[in-house]
Amino acid sequence: MKNWKKSVVAAATALLLGVSLMGCGAKKAESGAAESATTAAAAAESTSTSGTEAESAAAAKTEAGAGLRVGALKGPTAMGLAALMQESQDGKSEGSYQFTVAAQPDEIAAKLVSGDLDIALLPANMAAALYNKTEGKIAVLNINTLGVLYCVTGDENIHSVKDLAGKTVLTTGQGATPEYVLRYLLQENGVTDCTLDFKSEPTEIASALAADPAAIAVLPQPFVTVAEAKNDKLKTAFSLSDSWDALNNGSRLVTGVTVVRQEVLKAQPDAVKTFREEQARSAATAVQDPETAAKAVVAFGILENEGIAKKALPACNITNLDGAEMKQALSGYLQVLYSADSKAVGGKLPDDAFYVVAE
Repeated sequence: MKNWKKSVVAAATALLLGVSLMGCGAKKAESGAAESATTAAAAAESTSTSGTEAESAAAAKTEAGAGLRVGALKGPTAMGLAALMQESQDGKSEGSYQFTVAAQPDEIAAKLVSGDLDIALLPANMAAALYNKTEGKIAVLNINTLGVLYCVTGDENIHSVKDLAGKTVLTTGQGATPEYVLRYLLQENGVTDCTLDFKSEPTEIASALAADPAAIAVLPQPFVTVAEAKNDKLKTAFSLSDSWDALNNGSRLVTGVTVVRQEVLKAQPDAVKTFREEQARSAATAVQDPETAAKAVVAFGILENEGIAKKALPACNITNLDGAEMKQALSGYLQVLYSADSKAVGGKLPDDAFYVVAE
């Protein structure tokens, strides 16, 4: 049996430079996932002397019957899972779960690669890269979060991507998914003279908007909600996700996906099915009952302010797309990233085995 974890270590740095977290909540939102993939591989290597031993240990954990171990990142992905986390804590969930919520993607990715997590909610392109580097050891169950990027400004003349012509836009994620997404939308809308001014973190952009509300910026949720709460001159001009959908290319702008280790999917199909059903209900709660969901979001430390959580939830594009719809939406999105920079998805597009389409 191949020592696939060692192969991850050997090639992760070269192939995962373009992987990034396009969501929010992590301190290094746009660059963290690239570092995470490398760290995950290194962690997997350090916790085992061989791939065979690591896989045997993971299989033993899977067969132990202690419930599915689920990891998520602070931000929209975990916000959509919060209601289920509350039900599980209260003993009201049908399935048995152990949840891990982390601020940085490296912790979740490392636990997934090493076999210490069964299911993980990850940035979409990071999932693709890990699939490639683990030689198909994971598969995607659903899209849990669509686009969370918004154009924010006090300029009343900005309503669409086309209005960015001749403008300067503050954004993060240079050389990563936020840049690729924004440049793709500009290109498809015929905008050739928009200048992108890259900042290191969303908080830096929020500070720039506070100083000059007429500035134009692209921010993720919940930074959008926080910025607008602090400055009533700011408004959401448009959603990049809506702009993507308007292109009618069959794909969607995707932030987060839910992945499972293949061996867990094979060993515990009923448990995974139950999780998928309960995750879908949790996502529905986040969308339809943000007040209840916000309480759980704060209770589990995903966000600190219940008011911000309640206001941000409807704009976080939390969803539950699976099956053929998921495959079409996600594969098209990954194709756009691959065309911009193949490293963004791990060097090649995942094959069909990446997508769990049938029950």
